[in-house]
Amino acid sequence: MAKLPSFEELPINPDYPPHSAWGVWGEDDNLGTLNLLTEEVVQEASKCIKTGKVFPLNWALENPTPPLFGRQTIQHKMIPHTVDNLAFDDCIDNFNPQASTQWDGLRHISYVTVGKFYNGITPEEVTDGVSGRLGIHHMAQRGIAGRAVLLDFARWAEEHRPDYNPLERQEITVEELQQVADAQGVTFKQGDILLVRVGWIAAYEKEGHKLAEKMDLAHPECAGVKACPETFKWVWDNHFAAVCADNFPFEAFPPKWEESCHIHFLGGFGMPIGEMFFLEKLAEDSAKDGVYEYFFTSAPLNKFRGVASPPNAICIK
Repeated sequence: MAKLPSFEELPINPDYPPHSAWGVWGEDDNLGTLNLLTEEVVQEASKCIKTGKVFPLNWALENPTPPLFGRQTIQHKMIPHTVDNLAFDDCIDNFNPQASTQWDGLRHISYVTVGKFYNGITPEEVTDGVSGRLGIHHMAQRGIAGRAVLLDFARWAEEHRPDYNPLERQEITVEELQQVADAQGVTFKQGDILLVRVGWIAAYEKEGHKLAEKMDLAHPECAGVKACPETFKWVWDNHFAAVCADNFPFEAFPPKWEESCHIHFLGGFGMPIGEMFFLEKLAEDSAKDGVYEYFFTSAPLNKFRGVASPPNAICIK
């Protein structure tokens, strides 16, 4: 793969938005930074498999309950095939792919300051019912596999930020993330999938039943990565294929949307964002053996023109 431009060298065309990666993989590209997961990168990532331990990263489909942002509650029914209930099908109503563990695909949020999605796709192309540009099916039909690295910020914060609370809007800087990486002995490679354990799911599983008393669940808040130029530069220059966290927005929420990670990653870089990834068992095991790199796979739903999908992701050590 040709050398990628640095953050300071973006955009490659002055007509494109500031620091966007439009055109880096061609004007017809629908995959963005997933292009970094080359066959060579995947083959190298497979060397992370040492013990065969498997860690699924999907949280329960029903979590969080009730759903955030006013989303509808999933309804599951079993449909019998026989009168004696010896065979069944499933039926799931009100299934919102973004209500639990999810990939935000490239149709989720545009580069709002210019009114276009990644690579200059217009809202009309997204909503015309015909164009498949940027649909989640592109991620699904490609498949996602590579090396993932975990930064267990929540565990690090127990010592270094004792007042940290993942259920409050608190910002995590990339300087802190780099300190976590250094403390864990993690170095980054081009094409890595970055996993950040904010500690939100662990806190939710303890205090989630009280969350409605603390905030409006239609407009929730939480700790996350700080949205700022320093973050955008650090993420791009490390050339991650995707970023993920165990909270619901990756970034500290709510953000200033014009300056948010969502706009710059999804709309600018073409970088998928993973949210509410279940990292608890993975983080616990890694704290014991000191291994924070894994072979990662994800098979999003193959929904033509889809916006998002459960990741169906696993890490293997």
